[in-house]
Amino acid sequence: MADKSEKMKARLPRGLVDRGADDIRAVEKMMATIRSVYELYGFEPVDQPLIEYTDALGKFLPDQDRPNEGVFSFQDDDDQWLSLRYDLTAPMARFVAENFERLPKPYRSYRSGWVFRNEKPGPGRFRQFMQFDADTVGTPGVAADAEMAMMMADVMEALGIKRGDYVIRINNRKVLDGVLEAIGLGGDENAGRRLQVLRAIDKLDKLGVEGVRLLLGAGRKDESGDFTKGAGLGAGEIDVVLEFLAPDSAAIIPSAMVQPRENPALANMKGGILWRQPATLVHNEINLSENARFQEGVSELDQIRLLVESAGYGSDRIKIDPSVVRGLEYYTGPVYEAELLAEIPNEDGQIVRFGSVGGGGRYDGLVSRFRGEPVPATGFSIGVSRLMTALKNLGKLDTSDVIAPVVVLTMDKDTESLGRYQKMVAALRAAGIRSEMYLGGAGMKAQLKYADRRGSPVAIIQGGDERAKGEVQIKDLIEGARMSAEIADNAEWRAARPAQVTVAESDLVGEVKKILAAQAEERARGK
Repeated sequence: MADKSEKMKARLPRGLVDRGADDIRAVEKMMATIRSVYELYGFEPVDQPLIEYTDALGKFLPDQDRPNEGVFSFQDDDDQWLSLRYDLTAPMARFVAENFERLPKPYRSYRSGWVFRNEKPGPGRFRQFMQFDADTVGTPGVAADAEMAMMMADVMEALGIKRGDYVIRINNRKVLDGVLEAIGLGGDENAGRRLQVLRAIDKLDKLGVEGVRLLLGAGRKDESGDFTKGAGLGAGEIDVVLEFLAPDSAAIIPSAMVQPRENPALANMKGGILWRQPATLVHNEINLSENARFQEGVSELDQIRLLVESAGYGSDRIKIDPSVVRGLEYYTGPVYEAELLAEIPNEDGQIVRFGSVGGGGRYDGLVSRFRGEPVPATGFSIGVSRLMTALKNLGKLDTSDVIAPVVVLTMDKDTESLGRYQKMVAALRAAGIRSEMYLGGAGMKAQLKYADRRGSPVAIIQGGDERAKGEVQIKDLIEGARMSAEIADNAEWRAARPAQVTVAESDLVGEVKKILAAQAEERARGK
């Protein structure tokens, strides 16, 4: 007898989740819809491995000096560092660079798969999650960025999310870079602090203004007591950044309505975009109208605005928002996020705002690292699990149309009888009916319990008496469960023999089809 004290404890590592049939089917249904939109826009599927050389991820690792910090890394037989991919963009950039000469330019592709983060797990933070990306490589103008924003909007609506319940928010990293230059954080020597500022701002929707203020300053201690070192900005510099990010610091209006002299507080204007000069910037005598990087970013945003408006996408679907940053270092221009605005019940029934379910931007330097020449690129990524959860809770991913298999019970275990049962299963499958032969060792009662747990619609029974007559018993398990709830005692149950018929073995498939059709009709009526 085995020693129970030595048995292995079954446990799931922190930050990981097991997935059941409903979640898997919901994800597949959602991804099929997303894929159809990507294909409609002319993008082609491609896939890269889960593992890349660590130096291919390069300077965009969370910590270059510690290859296992932020990502999962290991060394191979040649002492080369390898890492599990932390997103789908860096492997795609390596692939494009390696196959640059044979790929059409622009190169339009999409891919989906698991990515991995070696970070502290927490609510909504996992070590493994799925992304679904689309990218265009080889287009320098912002027309590709405008197309990405429009495609994100079309994905939301294809998934059944109505207008007013989502928005695609767009900003430009050049705009914020101009602000950071204006407060003294320009130049390569400040690259690390700029990245800290960007990552702090990227947490605005999670931590709020005061949480971001702490991260922009000395640092912040989270609920568990862990301390995150801040960017070290002074109080005045923090005020500049936070005021610039205020929701009313940017607005889109029709170009014909721009009247520069009506409001002197609007210090920066470009086409249809009005950019308010925050009071703190005026107070500190910082004039963004003289900052070339800032003005380039505003100009690109206005081009995007004109392009999406021309295609019929209004500000109710796509709008400029200065708080959109994106935390990764490699973004170089326009950045965008898809945000759900609807109040949605979470798994605990609480009404919440899901916020961002995807995003991306322009990363003109990522492929260029391998090529030594400019290679412009832009793309976005959908957080599959997060979006799937939101859609399920909105009732947009109903998987109840998946019917559990019909179960053929094995009343006798000899080879000849098992062959007859297998023949029944084969006939049902040939007719397109999901079915299985019970392969356990239990008796009839336990087999019916198994069918109930599987959610099976029908059970097939043939014992010795039925076999001698060339018949089978067919139990409608759905109707049987309903009728049993209405029957008062065992005598009445025995008299009713609910939802069970006996037919000739040759009529098995036809009768099962009839029962499944009746069940489908009842589901359609909402019974």
